[in-house]
Amino acid sequence: MDFENLHAALTVAPNGVGTLAIRNASRLNILGMPVIEGLLAALEHVARTPSVRVLVMRGEGDQAFVAGADIKEMAVLDQQSASVFIDKLRQLCDAVRLLSIPVIARIPGWALGGGLEFALACDLRIASRAARLGMPEVQVGIPSIIHAALMPRLIGKARTSWMLLTGEVVEAEQGLTWGLLDRVVDADQLDVEITRVANGLAVLGTQVLAQQKRLLREWEDEPLATSIHNGISEFAAAFNTGEPQRYMGKFLEEKALRTAQK
Repeated sequence: MDFENLHAALTVAPNGVGTLAIRNASRLNILGMPVIEGLLAALEHVARTPSVRVLVMRGEGDQAFVAGADIKEMAVLDQQSASVFIDKLRQLCDAVRLLSIPVIARIPGWALGGGLEFALACDLRIASRAARLGMPEVQVGIPSIIHAALMPRLIGKARTSWMLLTGEVVEAEQGLTWGLLDRVVDADQLDVEITRVANGLAVLGTQVLAQQKRLLREWEDEPLATSIHNGISEFAAAFNTGEPQRYMGKFLEEKALRTAQK
């Protein structure tokens, strides 16, 4: 085990693919304050560990990725403690969203409320056909906030309004069609597909992936003209990392070899 506490366990494969698993958070991986703090500590460790090139974020078991925030804990909050609780959840979502490496959410079943927000903060979402997605906060008297704000960019205003106002759950295939999910596979192929994607990312340059992820975050906020202009300097800066020379050189060598073998 590369890192562990009561609520989070990180393992890292030799190729740099890390898997961060939620632990001891009920059978549906519920986000209470202790769980959130345990995950934040683990993510801080990941951010300080260069050997982790890709991170797979998963819950314990296959019933859920994360089925939401802890309603028992939230039911006794007042305005001040509610602010503290929701800001801590914001910090958790930002910790994966702003991590410099790609983060893949493994979604075998339920992803609800704060759990879906956590998944949306990840870069890629790969799900089983058994996955069920929803933002049911209005059904328990609270609005969907923080990273629910990403939803209009992902699925459009109309679909976001439907999900947030009705609280209805959508199935995996609909989530894929709408853009909430990136890939949906049979349950017995979920880990196979996640491993394939994660291994593919692990062989890419860490600097270029960090650049690309930073640009993706900027594009969510910046005007189009600014994004295009900033991209020019990012492109040029890539050539200070040595990665273009290494990866392009490898590409050209392999191409020359294939040509010589014809």
